[in-house]
Amino acid sequence: MSLKKISKEQPEDFEFSDKNLERVKKSISNYPQGKQQSAVMSLLYIAQEQNQNWIPLAAMKYIAKLLNVPYIKVFEVATFYSMYNLSPVGKNFIQVCTTTPCMIRGAYELVQACKEKISENENELSNDKSCSWVEVECLGACVNAPMMQINNDYFEDLNKEKTLKILDQLIKGESPKPGSYRGRLNSEPENNRKTLLDIKNA
Repeated sequence: MSLKKISKEQPEDFEFSDKNLERVKKSISNYPQGKQQSAVMSLLYIAQEQNQNWIPLAAMKYIAKLLNVPYIKVFEVATFYSMYNLSPVGKNFIQVCTTTPCMIRGAYELVQACKEKISENENELSNDKSCSWVEVECLGACVNAPMMQINNDYFEDLNKEKTLKILDQLIKGESPKPGSYRGRLNSEPENNRKTLLDIKNA
């Protein structure tokens, strides 16, 4: 496993906002006395949300103090899991699935769209610092391939043209609509159901 890139530019300090501190306290309270360190993953996620999609070292140290654990324990978790970003990824972080189901349905057209609109390279901020993109393993929406995840939302049933339009909206500061881009509801068949049409109510 390759070492995750840690940003050379780091803020001097970090604190949770009042709103997020309430979320933190609730998360910690889910664990019995002496086991509060088990909340480390959720606290890292909250820190990432608050800090425009990435976790600075100051946030890890802050979380370590909150949980009363050595800083290295928090650092180990943050550097191990791919869902944590340790350098700036921009306000809009695009993850393009290129695992086999998406790949055979045209995922590399989505990758090309990202190269044209955001940056030629993965994990590189766009010129306006608002976006970056990366190839990832399966995101669990194979039936709606090809697809990509932008922050917390899934964009499915894509092609290059639709991806370019989505990226254009992001660059303009707009919020594209998540979900299927072929008009499907969740993972339903296109043009209605094709099987079990003759089953009668018991």
